[in-house]
Amino acid sequence: MIVRPHKTTHSVTTLLFALKGSIVPIIWPRVVYTMLLSLAVVVAERRGITVAFTLNAAPLTLLGLTLAIFLQFRNSVAYQRWWEGRTLWGELVICARNLVRQTGTFLPDLDPRERRALVHRVIGFVHALRHHLRGTTAHAELERWLGHEASERLKHVRHVPNAILDQLGRDLAKAVRDAGAGDILLARMDEELDRFSHVLGGCERIKGTPIPFTYILLLHRTVHVYCFMLPFCLIGPLGWFTPLVVGVIAYTFFGLDAIGEQIEDPFDLLPNDLPLDAISRNIEIDLLGLLGDADLPPPLEPKDFVLL
Repeated sequence: MIVRPHKTTHSVTTLLFALKGSIVPIIWPRVVYTMLLSLAVVVAERRGITVAFTLNAAPLTLLGLTLAIFLQFRNSVAYQRWWEGRTLWGELVICARNLVRQTGTFLPDLDPRERRALVHRVIGFVHALRHHLRGTTAHAELERWLGHEASERLKHVRHVPNAILDQLGRDLAKAVRDAGAGDILLARMDEELDRFSHVLGGCERIKGTPIPFTYILLLHRTVHVYCFMLPFCLIGPLGWFTPLVVGVIAYTFFGLDAIGEQIEDPFDLLPNDLPLDAISRNIEIDLLGLLGDADLPPPLEPKDFVLL
């Protein structure tokens, strides 16, 4: 996620020239190609070479209006996926805090080593979920928080977060029953584990259900066709200014198309995706703080304005 100092976020320099987090590095080849095509059309027209056809504004106006509606709908859907992912991870933060707080409040006689093991298992689940969504390996974090033996066993498990959650439920049930706290408390704490499972399933639903490819294909093709038709419509009134105006319009449409493509998978590692590393670190800090640890890891800071 892009994080900039508040005082520079909306400055003219940032808005006009910032590249980090901008869509320009991704779409510039398409924009330049469209401008070069426009320049070729203008040069051909000025040198008397017959241009195959010209267009008036009517068809491009209708196509542009339709395209804008399509892009707005697609970007709204992509942003909903991004925001739902952030909401689910926000719920994960709340659930983790609640569960650890409950173990301290309702199980005051729980052995400190057992409580720490439960907390470490919660942290291990958070890291395993992040790696599960990004398709990366969580072995280093799991070995740190769960121990070598447990991490080695999880190497052979297909669904690591689900396995950790299952073991967490077993450990928590044993701790509650050993303390004689009763089934009502166990049911209440199990509700928090159910919310963990809800977060896991919700994130998997977003990750495993992309926007239909047919819709994406139609949108991509229409954007390209529209931008390639622009110079034949604008050459008459604009002349040599046609490539510049075409570049601005192409930047807008190609940019909107690429933004939707970037944020439809909010768990990836692109600059505009969710900062799952930072959220995981904040959960670590909160839970270790509830254990009473004083030597807490520092929050992650943006690097070159990107917070992972």
